[in-house]
Amino acid sequence: MVSPCVAFGASPQWGATPAARQSRFRGVPRMGALLLLLGLVIGGGVDASEVSASRVPQPVVEAARGGRCVEDTAFMRRNHMKLLKHQRDDTLRSGVRTGKYSLKECIDCHASKTTNSVAASDTNFCQSCHNYAAVKIDCFECHTNKPQVKP
Repeated sequence: MVSPCVAFGASPQWGATPAARQSRFRGVPRMGALLLLLGLVIGGGVDASEVSASRVPQPVVEAARGGRCVEDTAFMRRNHMKLLKHQRDDTLRSGVRTGKYSLKECIDCHASKTTNSVAASDTNFCQSCHNYAAVKIDCFECHTNKPQVKP
């Protein structure tokens, strides 16, 4: 009977036996460690903060027209959609059209002074962050993206 190694084109001299395989790959871990060390030495001058800052453009957020937002920035980044959905449900089901979390209030405060909109250009308030997060805004398919107050 022919050994499986010889049947598939490998001869015993190229590693058919465990001893031969071990001798053939003996220097590989050392070479890998050397390459890793060399890569760390060469790439060690690159700071991780420089890489992340240069690779992904950060959103440009213009200052709001009003003073403070209704909640702090971190809370609004994480929860603004939940607040808007809750306000939407109150408006549709109960007819409540006032509230500090209404879309109208957000637009009145965050509309750009140059475009008078929150979604007219890539630098506007909503559009800038949603482009950064790769999230499609569908609010303004029905709602206006311009404030109801005078600029």
